[in-house]
Amino acid sequence: MRDSIISGLNDPAKLEGLYRKNKAEFRKIFSSIYTEYRDLPIVQFWHERLNFESHEISWGSKKDWSFVIIASIIAGFLAKLPDIFFIDEEFFYPRNIGFLAFPFLSAFFIWKNNLSKKRILLLIGVTAISLLYINLLPANPNSDTLFLACIHLLLLLWGVFGLSFSGNDIHDQTKRLNFLSFTGELLVMSAMIVLAGIILTGITIGLFELIGLDIAEFYFRYIVVFALPAIPILACFLVFTNPNLVNKVSPVIAKIFSPAVLIMLSIYLAAIMYVGKDPYTDRDFLIIFNLLLIGVMALIFFSITEGWKENRLGTNKYVLLPLSIVTTIVNLIALSAIIFRISEWGFTPNRLAVLGGNILMLIHLIMVGFKILKCTFKKYPISEAGKAIVSYLPVYFVWIVVVIFLFPLIFNFK
Repeated sequence: MRDSIISGLNDPAKLEGLYRKNKAEFRKIFSSIYTEYRDLPIVQFWHERLNFESHEISWGSKKDWSFVIIASIIAGFLAKLPDIFFIDEEFFYPRNIGFLAFPFLSAFFIWKNNLSKKRILLLIGVTAISLLYINLLPANPNSDTLFLACIHLLLLLWGVFGLSFSGNDIHDQTKRLNFLSFTGELLVMSAMIVLAGIILTGITIGLFELIGLDIAEFYFRYIVVFALPAIPILACFLVFTNPNLVNKVSPVIAKIFSPAVLIMLSIYLAAIMYVGKDPYTDRDFLIIFNLLLIGVMALIFFSITEGWKENRLGTNKYVLLPLSIVTTIVNLIALSAIIFRISEWGFTPNRLAVLGGNILMLIHLIMVGFKILKCTFKKYPISEAGKAIVSYLPVYFVWIVVVIFLFPLIFNFK
């Protein structure tokens, strides 16, 4: 759409058509090109139009709400399948939890982006094969490969969601950046809905307790379980129809937490050295170390995508540069720890998965950190750092596919 908008700067009717086709995407892309074409009167007009402060929330059309309601009911019904058909919950939920939300999010953008039949069949095929495969894996609760497959399947389904979001042009890096930004806003909106649900749950249970009725078990088993899959579906709809609803919160989160995490991480590394704790012999500590690494990487990437929307990082780049350096050090420590554990006790599915993941993250961090360095001292556009993030994403998905579909075979489903 970026090229279409630029080519339509002398064609008001074309711009209007692009805007009505996909308002959310138009808004984000137009913001990214505003500084480059701001001298044109039509660009000034659209800038004022898109940034006009409205206190009204868009509730979408009847078709939108029909989709949300039907999708939520179907997702809730799927979440209750263990109760309806007496399926073992320990078998069902770890394998299928991703299918309670992601296919519906993908379906929403398949509809909104009017995807080609070929692309629709591809997305349906990947989802169906994944669903069949994960449920045919041997039911061994102690299987490391099953655990890894279930975890990585969530990432694969997120990738399918990203393909539907990107439309018919999956190679458009701008759309990939928009998707990362949308994912962050979706998480923020989902968190707010969850918080509201917790408050409602507490009030409801408390009111019934006042009249002598204990409904807690019934409420959680039949109401909460049924409603949970609807949260990301509703959040997706709200963020899509109201792009400005969350995008003022996201930059604040990025700007506040980036320096806070940098300080915390620096102190944490010093504390590790002081107390003599290390991830080389402590398996649980290594797991926490890697979770910390993933969380900080996500914050860095989220901050860059938020800065990309404004076409600048501002003073935040002076925080992201040292944060990326410290995070690279954390990655190197984690990588050396897993190599040490493999050399001492040999390969296992978990160790090989962590090794591959750490290597991929280290390469990605170095790529992004190098671009941040250029953006900081050589006045490179922030889009360069954004491109470094999204251009590497397919590498992760190749590794995800390997872990899901090949690890169980390689390690004989152990």
